[in-house]
Amino acid sequence: MLDIKFIRDNPDAVRKAATDKHVSCDVDRLIEVDAKRRSVQQELESLRTQSREGGQQIALCRNKKSDWYKRAIEDGKTDENIKAEADRVQQELNDVKARMKPLDEQSREIEETFAALMLTVPQPPAPEVPLGKDDTQNVELRRVGEIRQFDFEPRDHVTLGQELGIIDIERGVKLAGSRNYVLKGDGALLHQAVLRMALDLMVQRGFTPMHVPVLVRENVMTGTGYFPTGRDQAYLCERDEMALVGTAEVPLTAYRSDEIIPADELPIKYCAQSTCFRREAGAAGKDTAGLYRIHLFDKVEQVIICRNDEELSKRFHQEILQNAEDVVQALELPYRVVNVCTGDLGQGQVQKFDIETWMPSRNSYGETHSASRFYEFQARRLMLRYRDDNKKIRYCHTLNNTVIASPRILIPVLELHQNADGSITIPMALRSYMDGRERIEK
Repeated sequence: MLDIKFIRDNPDAVRKAATDKHVSCDVDRLIEVDAKRRSVQQELESLRTQSREGGQQIALCRNKKSDWYKRAIEDGKTDENIKAEADRVQQELNDVKARMKPLDEQSREIEETFAALMLTVPQPPAPEVPLGKDDTQNVELRRVGEIRQFDFEPRDHVTLGQELGIIDIERGVKLAGSRNYVLKGDGALLHQAVLRMALDLMVQRGFTPMHVPVLVRENVMTGTGYFPTGRDQAYLCERDEMALVGTAEVPLTAYRSDEIIPADELPIKYCAQSTCFRREAGAAGKDTAGLYRIHLFDKVEQVIICRNDEELSKRFHQEILQNAEDVVQALELPYRVVNVCTGDLGQGQVQKFDIETWMPSRNSYGETHSASRFYEFQARRLMLRYRDDNKKIRYCHTLNNTVIASPRILIPVLELHQNADGSITIPMALRSYMDGRERIEK
């Protein structure tokens, strides 16, 4: 959420952000409703002041022991005069209250409309974000690692998984429908190994590990920016007004919501491993084979909550990106980093860097990590604040990034580390999590 003052002062910037991000936002309607809201609020405040002052005047008129009453009598007023004054003021109060009631109702309706419109406003992207319509126009920043050239016909991860008995998509679909799977045996162990390796690395780097709910209140999804615009992507428990999260970013970022955090606690660095759920609405017919686009997965997420300082946010953005790159490098996987264009940015993101890892079966790089910074966008929705050195209450900045997401990361792990006989060489960084074994074999 943006500051309404910023929107009033920079409507063209907000309109451009909506256009560039393909976000539906009626800026003119919002400004119109805001003006009406302020007008009604001013009128109500004036009436409340009249009501408060009138009530005080009546109390004085009726209190014969008050200094005001005694002075009025000394000035020649009679009890009848004072009573008449009280009756006149009471009639004015009745008129004021009669005017306030419909205004209160109107104010509530306007506030609801205003709040709904504010939730549609996009965060303007940083100047260094490239203009583009979709992910095909993301800009590559760098490539790391050499793409493996096979001297045999490589298998894809589904074939490898089936032959090794570690992936069962057919029975996963039987259990839960399309885009589901079962990992078993060494597949389940490899899945846990990549997650634990990533979590251990984050703890070593000073992030506090958390175990958080994955079924949360809807206001938590709204606060982090996943509702209302992304509501169709979430699995809802409507009877309880709860939703399953698509990332641990949601509970981690909202953990300190509605708080004023002591400044000396910042920056706060959290990480968590959680199960994630995504409906993949709108993805019919897209990436239907294998483990790339699925409904259920596990992820280690990193979140930073820091002071309201753009340069500081940028430095932390590079830090969380480097954490993820170090994990991919530890898995001995070639990858590239891209600067995500405006058309591929989320509503609240100021800038996002994606890590795309080479996947032979796709003959291309596939997204495995996304590092985002939001400035105040999430903090304003969540009332996530701190008191600065001048004792002024400020909104925090928030950032997040994937550390690892599995089983998607298993696609390049299996395909790039396969051998001619169908076995898999376990990356060195994972062997301590796999009982020291060097290979997965039939």
